[in-house]
Amino acid sequence: MKKIKKIKIKVNGKFKSVPENYKISDLVKDLKIPLKKVAIELNQEIMDKKKISKIALKKDDKMEIVHFIGGG
Repeated sequence: MKKIKKIKIKVNGKFKSVPENYKISDLVKDLKIPLKKVAIELNQEIMDKKKISKIALKKDDKMEIVHFIGGG
């Protein structure tokens, strides 16, 4: 049986272990985050939501996921 290689990334300040070649879209799906209500930043660069299914996470990447909250 082949062992899945894991990498460590940081999401909103907390370390998370994910499989190698894990896409941003996989992470968003696993965390059950509503894509329409968030902004995603990877290594201090805002990501285009249309491209997140093509962007694989790498070791030591730093992600920030910010939720939009309505109010007045």
